[in-house]
Amino acid sequence: MSRIYSDRHRALQDKFETRKMADRLEGIIVKTEVVDDDKAFVESRDMFFLSTVDPDGQPTVSYKGGNPGFVKVVDSKTIAFPSYDGNGMFYSTGNLSGHAAIGMLFIDFETPRRLRLHGEASIQLDDPLTSQFLEAELVVRVNVSTIWINCPRYVHRLKKIETSRYVPQVDCDTPLAEWKRIDLVQDVLPPKDIGRPEKAGGVTTIEEWIDNVDKGKG
Repeated sequence: MSRIYSDRHRALQDKFETRKMADRLEGIIVKTEVVDDDKAFVESRDMFFLSTVDPDGQPTVSYKGGNPGFVKVVDSKTIAFPSYDGNGMFYSTGNLSGHAAIGMLFIDFETPRRLRLHGEASIQLDDPLTSQFLEAELVVRVNVSTIWINCPRYVHRLKKIETSRYVPQVDCDTPLAEWKRIDLVQDVLPPKDIGRPEKAGGVTTIEEWIDNVDKGKG
């Protein structure tokens, strides 16, 4: 009995005569716990792609970034990551609050290497891990169901240029998101951001912001 293949997977495997290979790969690489090598890889990453499902059953994918180690392996069945200040939509975390299924993809673009993780997420507003993540608003804990290494064949080799200036650091203040200076959002800024646009260079227009984004200054 397969843990990851359904009849639909099997139909395609049979069509292309890959069922035996798929079964062999599941037996070799698919695990239900995070082992030491996985832990080292996950905690060395400074970004990952997060898949969640919205209230209508629509899957969505978002990018999450931070300093290496911002995803923590709590134990062999649990990992945790912070939710930092965003656009106020709380789209991913809101999805997880209603639909716990989660998918995570970790990639090393330089080696290359990639790791897929599936599980169920939970969010507590008073999670004790919150204090371990600088400027975290929430912490997402994931109960790992399956984890496996993916073939890196089509991963393009890329090099990191620099860390985002918005990633929280202990030795400097995190700058205000540039889009929060746009005139169209000034009347709906959360209390913590009121007055900050003026100190960060003044209110701007959406056209000016888009132009800066196009120039890599967002």
